[in-house]
Amino acid sequence: MMRGMFIALEGGEGAGKSTQARLLAEALRARGQACVITREPGGTSGAEAIRALLLGTEGEGWHPRAEALLFAAARSDHVERLIIPALERGEWVICDRFVDSSRAYQGGGGGLSDAEVLDLHRIGSGGLLPDLTLLFEVSPAIVAARLAARDGDQADRIGGRDASYHAAVAAAFARFAEAEPERFARINGDGSPDQVHAGVMTALEPLLP
Repeated sequence: MMRGMFIALEGGEGAGKSTQARLLAEALRARGQACVITREPGGTSGAEAIRALLLGTEGEGWHPRAEALLFAAARSDHVERLIIPALERGEWVICDRFVDSSRAYQGGGGGLSDAEVLDLHRIGSGGLLPDLTLLFEVSPAIVAARLAARDGDQADRIGGRDASYHAAVAAAFARFAEAEPERFARINGDGSPDQVHAGVMTALEPLLP
């Protein structure tokens, strides 16, 4: 059986990743391709429990290194229990965030080095990388409007960090895409969901069944 494809959706808060994951899954299934939608942190019962620890707003939160370790632990369980088995069954895996989010948030935004984040990923998840990473880039004004409509004043612990943190995250994502153009497809996320989806399908055309 042919191995499935692993597609990660990346970007900052309010980038529209969840909507695009759903639209991509619908398009793949219409072509007869089995697929699974998942997310990080999360995707398995253990990883979802860690998600609650990471994103809950009670208490003082986590030191950046502890935060990175928790993300790496959640990802390790996710990879072993869900992602690899699905790929081996020939399914496509559509993942809302993967290791590049740790590189951008705990690295670019949190101050860890890229090497440190990637070392954790190598230890926990065997260094697994997506076949293609879709990076959704959205104008700040549009992000602000989307987040106000989605969250009001109830952002999670990481989403609620200040503008300088999120600017550093966006800059890190841009660096990764520039450094690894063969793995990243940069998608203009400013349009309507259907317009953005069209860009996704164009980027995926060489991989589609």
